[in-house]
Amino acid sequence: MKATVTSARIVLGLVFFAAGLAGFLLINNPPPAPPGLAGAFQDVFFRSHWVLFVDGVEFISGVLLLTNRFVPLALTLLGAVLSNILAFHITMNPAGIVPGVVLTSLWAVVAWSVRSSLAPLFVAKTQTAKAVVRAIELRSPQHAAA
Repeated sequence: MKATVTSARIVLGLVFFAAGLAGFLLINNPPPAPPGLAGAFQDVFFRSHWVLFVDGVEFISGVLLLTNRFVPLALTLLGAVLSNILAFHITMNPAGIVPGVVLTSLWAVVAWSVRSSLAPLFVAKTQTAKAVVRAIELRSPQHAAA
């Protein structure tokens, strides 16, 4: 299992490192636009330079995965990128969804291996928030009357 996780982490890191780097190199020469709404979206994505932000996140996350440092942070960042990739392909370009599904599968393998580090992201209220709520409750008029 460890070899599978390591392989998934390295492949995911390589793909996003390369994709992020390519985005910086292709900013003035975007790939041919697909037809329809997907093409219009891609045009805005490149002309607004929003692609630089996304590619920066991809590049940094790829480096983190390749160096095996801050893996939960890299996965959190890539979770947002992958959800947008999937949303784009589901809504505007279904024919190109396969790479997004494969990358999401690799992401899930790596995420499962660090699930204890990601678990706090799924806590509805942090300990600090619970303490603040408790302090407010103690100061409330209902509590003083009791």
